[in-house]
Amino acid sequence: MKTKLLISAFLILGLGIIQAQETSVDLSMGSSYANQVYYKLSTETETTFSRDTWDLAFLRVSAYAFATRVNDGKGIQVFEASANTADWTTIDVANEGTWIELHNSETDWFIGAFDMGSATYGWGEYNVTTHHVEGAIIFVLKYADGTYRKLIIDDYSNGYTIIYSTWNGSSWSADETVTISNTSNPDNDFNYYSLENNAEVLAEPASTDWDFVFTKYATDYFGDGSLYYGVTGTLHHSDITIAENDESAGADVSNLEYSEEINTIGYDWKSYTGSGYEVSADQVFYVKYADDTIYRMYFTAFEGSATGNLSFNFEDVTSTMSVDETNLLSFGVFPNPSSDKKINVVYDTKVNSDSSSISIFNITGSKVFEKSISNISGFYNSQLDLSSLSAGIYILKLKSGDSYASKKIVLQ
Repeated sequence: MKTKLLISAFLILGLGIIQAQETSVDLSMGSSYANQVYYKLSTETETTFSRDTWDLAFLRVSAYAFATRVNDGKGIQVFEASANTADWTTIDVANEGTWIELHNSETDWFIGAFDMGSATYGWGEYNVTTHHVEGAIIFVLKYADGTYRKLIIDDYSNGYTIIYSTWNGSSWSADETVTISNTSNPDNDFNYYSLENNAEVLAEPASTDWDFVFTKYATDYFGDGSLYYGVTGTLHHSDITIAENDESAGADVSNLEYSEEINTIGYDWKSYTGSGYEVSADQVFYVKYADDTIYRMYFTAFEGSATGNLSFNFEDVTSTMSVDETNLLSFGVFPNPSSDKKINVVYDTKVNSDSSSISIFNITGSKVFEKSISNISGFYNSQLDLSSLSAGIYILKLKSGDSYASKKIVLQ
């Protein structure tokens, strides 16, 4: 990775003309995008891991939060093969056509393919006696080379116990049972496991040491679930928000809309021309942190799979952005998880708006609840009775005018 400092031309941000200092970054995912590269703007540091060393990622940040993602960038497909764990010994790969394919969320780190299963919690059911989530779904993973592995997430209680077996072409291998504890790698968001090598692996830096990961992942290409397609792009950390801005006609930042969706930068900042890739310096991304620090970022080069090389410039523009532009809306949800399906949404909005609302979506993206709330600036507490909803994982979205924020909630 090569970093150099450039003195830019005068930058117009709608707030006047300032002299700005940019940092130029060159990094590489390697040939065929063999690596996933993490980068942190404030420290100008990158951390690289081999992309194919892991199969499963287990969220480990809390005893009360769980999510399991598959390495779809490696070409692994996940299927729900049965909603009856008693079928474990009779799972037959010849029945693949009857299985239901599942996918990671590309907008939320905390919803993985295994959380999309038909059980209340995707892969399991809550046991009111033990207070554990226990496995209820048999999954089958299909690898790019045609290998099959069946898997049950058998138990969750501050860690994940999994059972898995590999198809040898005529029968299943002996079961492997492993527990991946949340106490491992306490500074990280996820723990990683290789089913191929029967081993835990380290595949990400400490949570405070990265803002973006440049990698391969699967996208819902048409947005309707009809085609999931492997792409190479950028996913951002859950603790930051991103606003995309077309600056072909000047850098007007008066109406930036910051998003928590981790694929806001995504993959379409580049386009293939038939002979190579083009990027546009007019496609600009504003990166906002919890402390209201804001960076301006744009890509300058992408070389494709031959090298995996890319380049971008960034600069700290916090001093040019007003407080109102950077912190219009914030909120919290209590209790979460909710055992009685009643929650309080405490929110603070700094602008009056034409309309404000709270919406709740299930993990398939369908809106299942909506409530209008005060559209006058201020601090509020809105109580919601969600007893009509089934137990499970949902996304709560709070919208006030052009500003919005979202959080994952769990109803028990």
